[in-house]
Amino acid sequence: MQYLLLIYDQESQWGKLNEAEQGKMMHEYGELTKSIQQSGHYLASSQLHPVSKATTVRVRDGKKLVTDGPFAETKEQLGGFYLIEAKDLDDAVAIAARIPSARLGSIEIRPLVVRERVAA
Repeated sequence: MQYLLLIYDQESQWGKLNEAEQGKMMHEYGELTKSIQQSGHYLASSQLHPVSKATTVRVRDGKKLVTDGPFAETKEQLGGFYLIEAKDLDDAVAIAARIPSARLGSIEIRPLVVRERVAA
């Protein structure tokens, strides 16, 4: 089963870390990514730009509304993700618990709805 591991933390916390602490965490992310790749769980991952670069689109009564910033005001922001293949939720939880930002924020695990593609 495929799972999306959504990484939420407070962007302001990152700025409070000194250069050595930021470097250590980025190294941990690199090691985690290598480990997930080697185990065969890895499908994709990416860090996201800060919410200050986000754009939100809504359509109401047929009118498109485009606003700067995130969908909603929250204490934690979506900072990145891993897309993994795991045998079950317990397997996904074990991987999510190894994500360095789990120590600062939270990791949301969402199973993907995988539909077969229809040939054109």
